[in-house]
Amino acid sequence: MSLEAEEMSVVDHLTELRRRIIYVLIVFMAGLIAGLFVAKPIYLYLIEADQAQGFVLHAFSFWDGIGMYMKIAMAVSLAVSVPFIVYQLWAFISPGLRPAERSAALRYVPYVFVLFICGIAFAYYIVFPMALSFTISITRSMGLEETYGIAQYFSFMFSLVIPLALLFELPLIVMFLTKLRILNPLRLRKMRRYAYFALVFIAVAITPPDFISDFLVTIPLLILYEFSVLLSAFVYRKQLALDQELEARYVRKAESR
Repeated sequence: MSLEAEEMSVVDHLTELRRRIIYVLIVFMAGLIAGLFVAKPIYLYLIEADQAQGFVLHAFSFWDGIGMYMKIAMAVSLAVSVPFIVYQLWAFISPGLRPAERSAALRYVPYVFVLFICGIAFAYYIVFPMALSFTISITRSMGLEETYGIAQYFSFMFSLVIPLALLFELPLIVMFLTKLRILNPLRLRKMRRYAYFALVFIAVAITPPDFISDFLVTIPLLILYEFSVLLSAFVYRKQLALDQELEARYVRKAESR
């Protein structure tokens, strides 16, 4: 391939990448607008849930109400955008995949949304109440008067829920990379100690500064990693079986000649 053709290929790839980024931004903005329309019912549900009972939430700034609506709208937009982002990523790299890999990878896209929702449910209904209960018990044990702002309450919630929801995509990412032959279970097991360290660091970084919250987030992440290794092994075994079958066919063809 000539230098001019290579440069044209790079330009074409960059143009394609820019086009897909624009698509993602359009979908994210559309989701943000739609999120603003559903922000109020979601807000009413969240403040009437068991987790919010017993609190009198205050606004300490003129922007607190708008900021809370925007956070909810962004969470809705993210839930809509994540599967679309994954699809655009697949569409960008799919020309370099084999037909079987292209078809298999496309089947993963709907599960992105499912895992994201599962992550939100786990974080909101399990991790968030425990972390909230622990921090409140410490505050009350110190004899401090509780005055909570609505911005602080929702910031605390989203700082736990959104990162955990995104991290729930880990098994799917590992399966996808295994399908592309970038990862395999042998490599994942070999890098387990480094992966554990990274996951513990992420758990500590995204949770409030207390041991209970760190523990509640770290354990699910480690379980997710081990589950990802099992899924990678499942995909890898199928790949090896397919490779052996293709090799046997090639040998039979060569012998028949």
